[in-house]
Amino acid sequence: MTTDATTIQDRRDLRGISADLKWSAVELSRIADRLDMAGNSVDADAVRRMIHVFQQDEARLMQIAEREAAPVG
Repeated sequence: MTTDATTIQDRRDLRGISADLKWSAVELSRIADRLDMAGNSVDADAVRRMIHVFQQDEARLMQIAEREAAPVG
């Protein structure tokens, strides 16, 4: 059984990881744009696929954090 403090910290951790993924996706988007401008569309597309995965994972982590925050019962 987890304590309330542990559960709160776990939610904070999940939200923090989610924010890190979001920030990484923003930075990767800038990199993908630069790759495109340099004529490297193949690598730019690969980076954009990574961004899509990061965004899906970010959303999933936020759902888990919100589910953990919901009262049981």
